[in-house]
Amino acid sequence: MNDFMLMEPSNQSFQEMFSNGVKYTVPRFQRDYAWDLEQWEDLWIDIKSLESEHYHYMGYLVLKRTEEQVFEVIDGQQRLITISLIIIAGMRKIEDLIKKNQESAENKQRLELFFDRLIGALNPISLKVNNKLVLNRNNQKHFKSLCTKMAPLNLRGLSKTNTQLDKVFSFFYSKEMGINGVEIAQFIETLVKRMVFTKIVVQDTLNAYKVFETLNARGVQLSTPDLLKNHIFSVITKNNNVTDEELNDLDDDWSTIITQLGDKDFTDFIRYHTLFENTLITKKNLFKSIKNNYKDVQQTYLYLASLVEYAPIYSALLNPFDEWWNNQAEDYKEAQHYLEAFQLFGIKQPFSILMIAFTKFNSKEFILTLKYIYILSIRYNIICHFSPNEQEKKYNHIAIEIFNNKIKRAGHIKNCAEFQALYPNDDEFKSKFQYYKIASRRWAKKIRFLLAEIENNLGNKVNYQNTTLEHICPYNPDSNWHQSFGDGIHDISDRLGNLLLLEKDELKRSSFLDKKTIYLKTHFNLAKKIAEYNNWDLTTLNDYQLWLAEQAVKTWRVG
Repeated sequence: MNDFMLMEPSNQSFQEMFSNGVKYTVPRFQRDYAWDLEQWEDLWIDIKSLESEHYHYMGYLVLKRTEEQVFEVIDGQQRLITISLIIIAGMRKIEDLIKKNQESAENKQRLELFFDRLIGALNPISLKVNNKLVLNRNNQKHFKSLCTKMAPLNLRGLSKTNTQLDKVFSFFYSKEMGINGVEIAQFIETLVKRMVFTKIVVQDTLNAYKVFETLNARGVQLSTPDLLKNHIFSVITKNNNVTDEELNDLDDDWSTIITQLGDKDFTDFIRYHTLFENTLITKKNLFKSIKNNYKDVQQTYLYLASLVEYAPIYSALLNPFDEWWNNQAEDYKEAQHYLEAFQLFGIKQPFSILMIAFTKFNSKEFILTLKYIYILSIRYNIICHFSPNEQEKKYNHIAIEIFNNKIKRAGHIKNCAEFQALYPNDDEFKSKFQYYKIASRRWAKKIRFLLAEIENNLGNKVNYQNTTLEHICPYNPDSNWHQSFGDGIHDISDRLGNLLLLEKDELKRSSFLDKKTIYLKTHFNLAKKIAEYNNWDLTTLNDYQLWLAEQAVKTWRVG
């Protein structure tokens, strides 16, 4: 609770938030308006529900107080902009009535009241709106024009984000809000009084980051990349000596990073990127560390350049089939297989090592590094289920050593104390593998991958994607199997030793004798090994899985 000591959480309607001279500013470098048709349609459904509901909850709004009545919008700008443009669309409908001479005096008064309360005062000289909601540098001019003219300007060469502002206005302008001034005004009143936000006010960006992390942990997804962008761009522009052209270039760089990673993978990327330069940082302290380390303009420029360099590498590590790999030298083709395993088993811990190794090592050494870490991951993470926290500490040390040019090739990684401390020895690995089980109905693809690796090591080159999983003793055995297998039948359905690969699984509940006939005719080595047994019970299964564990030791061994 200490993280929230400086906050002022409260539930407020849109109308309450914009009353009493309060002003909201979107940070100059926060992301542009990006909502599209899917979000607009969802919001319109919510608005229509207000006809029968007392209010609609719009979620958290995270703000930073900059002056007594001025707040910076840390999270929530997409919702605030959209609702503001719905109000403008409704006001345009009232203006249409004025042009038709329908209750002109009353409708003019309604327009003035809505402007003053919800949009902002008109400048008496320029007749432009002094907005209550001020957007970022890319959106503000166009948003202000929309508020002033209450119509799209149909300008040529509009950016995508400003085109979206025109589109959202047009989308809601096309909706039915009423047939006269009273009904349209009632629609707007209902909208602003019943759309309710939880308003959280923080005193600085560090507290804002803590809010983001806490709410994200509770399943509320907030746009954490904005916070880091605001810090980076604020440092770079603090001396007011950056031209608009330079800012546009920097903005393009940032957009490229977000496009490659998306919000979902952004925070992990930033953390793993940080871990090859700094000692282990938890997610909780990530933003604090970056804020403390990058206060100087030149340092921050270099940091942004580094993010631009490593974002495509990180994205390609996540996706072995990324087109980015096609643009690399032929020598990197082998990386796909190991990265496919990382993707399949959800392994990201090595990415700090792999990102820096890609830039520091040649292709041969990078592939060797990837192979060694893949083998370690199978032993340590998949089969032995050892602590990922301890692993991350040691990976962090290795990554920093590569960054500082103290580790210069894969052999140095393999032989370093940290790698050796993590690497389960053969006896330990075999012992864990001997009784290893995995939920076969849920993780069939993972099992097929592991068994295919052993098949490949035995000389039978198979693609796990082109195989099916066969339960030797059926997953739901019938009475004949209960009789032939005997004791232990209820505990072996997910044992790795009770599973093998076939091209097709048509055997179902066939007897072991019938299955053996088929196993002998396949090209799968593991099936042929099973066919050497005269019967299938707990004793033979244990014997076979011990043999399988010995093959696993040979399959996943760092030489």
